[in-house]
Amino acid sequence: MNFRHLDLNLLRVFDAVMAERSLTRAANRLAMTQPAVSHALKRLREALGEELFVRQAFGMKPTSRAEGMWPEVRLILQRLQALLVPGEFRPAEEEYTFRIAMADATAALLLPPLVAQLEAVQALANVHVLPLTTRDPRALLDQGEADFAVGYFPGAVAALRAQGGQSVIRQYRLYDSEYVCVMRRGHPLAEQPLDLDAFCSAHHLLVSFSGRPHGFVDEALSALNRSRRIVLTVNQFFTAGRVVTKSDLLTVLPASFVEATGYKSELLERPLPVPLAQVHVDMLWHLRSESRSAQQWMRERLIEAARIAQAGALTTTEATIAP
Repeated sequence: MNFRHLDLNLLRVFDAVMAERSLTRAANRLAMTQPAVSHALKRLREALGEELFVRQAFGMKPTSRAEGMWPEVRLILQRLQALLVPGEFRPAEEEYTFRIAMADATAALLLPPLVAQLEAVQALANVHVLPLTTRDPRALLDQGEADFAVGYFPGAVAALRAQGGQSVIRQYRLYDSEYVCVMRRGHPLAEQPLDLDAFCSAHHLLVSFSGRPHGFVDEALSALNRSRRIVLTVNQFFTAGRVVTKSDLLTVLPASFVEATGYKSELLERPLPVPLAQVHVDMLWHLRSESRSAQQWMRERLIEAARIAQAGALTTTEATIAP
């Protein structure tokens, strides 16, 4: 297929037939005649070199090739419409797919209040959560692989602020948290103050997206001429919580993530004996989506989801420490 010669209007016809599963209904939807729709499908089939639909008694059945193409074609058409025909996003009437890169613990915190907001307005939005494997997601956004990245990105955010308004990546602070040391209930260190010697002598689990066995805690310890033994490195906070409940390993997590492990009742939190900066959870997105109403709408939903999640975390904490 020579893509340069492909009539992109054929993709609109393809999308309509996929949605309606009928040439007649697709023609009505597109304000075309049925023969024109049939001819457009023939041209697209010839361009691709394979069948896309099989005629049946009650309509058109898509082939596996058509089924595989449709989600991406629909996403492309939606984005073209948002770009060329801007207007206020109507979530209950317009389908839109949002791709958000974030870690499992962040997703566990934000998705329940986010989904509640979508259901409250009967939104047709589809949310795809992408695995976050880096502390610098700017390339994901720049290459269009994600619409948003949510997480702790200290280096990336520092670079963005240094660039000021010249950066094509935008940033919004969702909430802050503190790092805490986490251990199982009944751990040998549970009934005594956690000082620096005890912390360094213990065995540790490290949550590392990249797999690198060295983190913020190790940098802070190195500044004090100290170190710790990291026995296990994992890339999910849920996994970290599970392993810590079944072992004598210590781990260091943002306090807001302990609930998201699913094991909060089996875990104890202790202040760290080494100073660490706050955890700043930011939302990043690309400048090209800055003014699109659908993207603006989702940014507002994520901000509200973070507010609700933090309010719930505060209530839980108060209930835990209440007399």
